[in-house]
Amino acid sequence: MTHSSPHPVPHGAQHHHPGPPPAAPAPATAGLDDQAEMLDLDAEVLAEHTAAITAWLPVHGRPRRILDLGCGTGAGTFALLARFPAAEVTAVDASPAHLDRLREKADALGVADRVRVVRADLDGDWPDLGRPELVWASASLHHMADPDRTLGAVRALLAPGGLLAVVELAGFPRFLPAGAPRERPGLEERLHAALARHHAEHVPHRGADWGRKLAAAGFAVEGERTIGVHIAAADDGMVAGYALSALKRLRAGVAEALPADDLAALDRLLDTSAPTGLPHRDDLAVRTERTVWAARRP
Repeated sequence: MTHSSPHPVPHGAQHHHPGPPPAAPAPATAGLDDQAEMLDLDAEVLAEHTAAITAWLPVHGRPRRILDLGCGTGAGTFALLARFPAAEVTAVDASPAHLDRLREKADALGVADRVRVVRADLDGDWPDLGRPELVWASASLHHMADPDRTLGAVRALLAPGGLLAVVELAGFPRFLPAGAPRERPGLEERLHAALARHHAEHVPHRGADWGRKLAAAGFAVEGERTIGVHIAAADDGMVAGYALSALKRLRAGVAEALPADDLAALDRLLDTSAPTGLPHRDDLAVRTERTVWAARRP
């Protein structure tokens, strides 16, 4: 899979940010660099919420073997290593660029001996991924060509009594306050509507009933939790940088569906030299929701 698509594991076995894939032609390496930057920002901005999710997981004992499906540049991998200090993580993704970035981070953090990276397209044949006690799939299952097949493969892989954590964002984050920008109020909602149409055509499993799918695959769903995310902009510019990167990716995916006035207003927001550009706004925030399902193999 290809967040995270804006994030090649099958149409998405890699971790992705929930944005559309780039539509404009660009050098392949540039696109991968942009995607990796987006994933890194996603990890940094949502780090506290990711830690809260890992702390909530109803694990039995202290898992020593963990599998991160669609790991991207390692947001889940490093959160899990911190939560379970005796564990080793096998991080799987289809993108060699993302895996290279993850290796660099592991070296810098001094945890390279606890990380095994595996390049694989999870819509194809799976390599030997061991017998994990915990499997983490964040913003990745909806990119699979056949998520039900993937869930069956995970169930067969998990150690008896092992846990699968499925994490999904409710949708592309929102950043602007109501009524902004002044010259085109409602712009962000129209962008989201265009993105929803794009996803309906290209990412049909986004928004699936994962609780039902997990039960149908033979898991016992032990918990479901939705965490609201609202992170106000701070002086460090992290939220503005995240908004800029995210909305650039969104523009690449939906530009052809936007009226000229909306596209012009979006481009003014993305103009870092303009006084109304995103880096110069003090009213930005990250607003979204993340839902996690904890499902055990009986």
